[in-house]
Amino acid sequence: MDKFKLEYRQYGNKALLIEWPRMVNEAILNDILKFKNAILQEIDTFELIPAYNSLTLISTTPIDFKSLTSRLKKVYKQNYTFEKIQKKLWHIPVCYDLDFGIDLEAFSLEKKLNIEEIIKFHSEPLYTIYCIGFLPGFMYLGGLNKTLHHPRRGVPRLQIPQGSVGIGGEQTGIYPQESPGGWNIIGNSPVKVFNTNNENPCGVSVGDKIKFYPINKDEHELITIQVAAGIFHLKTYELDDTNT
Repeated sequence: MDKFKLEYRQYGNKALLIEWPRMVNEAILNDILKFKNAILQEIDTFELIPAYNSLTLISTTPIDFKSLTSRLKKVYKQNYTFEKIQKKLWHIPVCYDLDFGIDLEAFSLEKKLNIEEIIKFHSEPLYTIYCIGFLPGFMYLGGLNKTLHHPRRGVPRLQIPQGSVGIGGEQTGIYPQESPGGWNIIGNSPVKVFNTNNENPCGVSVGDKIKFYPINKDEHELITIQVAAGIFHLKTYELDDTNT
């Protein structure tokens, strides 16, 4: 596949922003991750942050923008090879009970879908993590069924419970902490994707896959107890760039 036309932009005096075409596209995301790995092989002095269509390089000291850009362009032109990109598939439980899905009834009326159809359409896809941000561990997931695409709420709420599963535009995601938010809340997950007690607080990575599976309210309560006791473990599967 031909490589993409990239834009290199100075981002203050200690960062450089590399931009791909502005679209949500898994081929672009994979190219970003491969370029990130190639940079790490050549230059290991930067923090690298991938997103939908960009890669940000951050330094602790001022950078020579012209020299770094020239070097990065040479790296990108190479037919670099390295081990396959390792990704994970995460199976995450979601309870779509109306006590958790505070927007579910209104969402159902607006979309002219019954709640069972919404649950089916939401839990069927295999989602891709395109970006992690807004809150620590907040996953912006691509792959939402077009039937469920819906604008964010006109007036955001000041308080969204931890674990709330929402839909905003063409994306879905989980609120990892209690926070303000404007997405349409259709359920809740009892698991903690972001946990400061872990050595690596955010276990998920950009490029990983997410599969939701529905649970009832009793199962949600049981898993909540297991999570608090530290005995619940998410089902995860290793993937690579040949089977994603």
